[in-house]
Amino acid sequence: MGNCNACVRPDESPESKPNRSDQNQKGKKKSWERKHNPFADRVASPAPIRVLQDVIPLSHRTRIFDKYILGRELGQGEFGITYLCTDRETHEALACKSISKKKLRTAVDIEDVRREASIMSTLPEHPNIVKLKATYEDNENVHLVMELCEGGELFDRILARGHYTERAAANVTKTIAEVVRMCHENGVMHRDLKPENFLFANKKEHSPLKVIDFGLSVFFKPGDKFSEIVGSPYYMAPEVLKRNYGPEVDVWSAGVILYICYVGFLPFGLRPNRVLLLQF
Repeated sequence: MGNCNACVRPDESPESKPNRSDQNQKGKKKSWERKHNPFADRVASPAPIRVLQDVIPLSHRTRIFDKYILGRELGQGEFGITYLCTDRETHEALACKSISKKKLRTAVDIEDVRREASIMSTLPEHPNIVKLKATYEDNENVHLVMELCEGGELFDRILARGHYTERAAANVTKTIAEVVRMCHENGVMHRDLKPENFLFANKKEHSPLKVIDFGLSVFFKPGDKFSEIVGSPYYMAPEVLKRNYGPEVDVWSAGVILYICYVGFLPFGLRPNRVLLLQF
């Protein structure tokens, strides 16, 4: 049989093969030269993004699990999940909105979370605005710990009743108007007022009603105009679609909520449900 090229190494021909003394002297060095370091070509992982850095002070610079126990899931949003949260020391029941950094794919997404946390920490304490208790950040998530509202959504109570009496609807509207006033006086436009974003503190008939979810909110100054189309179509003012609006769009949304409370269905011939049928 002829020579097999796969079995004969060119560098081991009689002419090129070194003598044993050469191997003894240089063998160790050559073995180190030929051995490949599997970690040499590994690209270092990028440093995790810091969402809340220089926005608001993080709570005690500790991990959230050192202070709180996260329990069952309460709800989900576009970027995060809200969990039942219990203080390890006081056993106070709270809510924790954990926002996954993996879902923050753009600079706009990151800025939205920063703005939400900044707005919630800026607004003064008010009985009808959910209170931010603490903020935490780790490599995977941003955690916003806030007071727990266990009474359910205004939306669900409207559906259960069919509609509110005139007096009851007036009380709800008074609360929503107070929320709008408080936000606007502090330079905040909510931009997503709807029954789903108002929660009752407890299940009692006359429970306090609190606004939540400042994820689409923005700071504004008198005279500012905005062009970004945001919000929920059923409650969106026409000026938003025209891309030229200010804080008055919150007043429009409040009016739609009043209509639903008193009449029992949406204005303009729309049927109330959780599916957004309109796309812009």
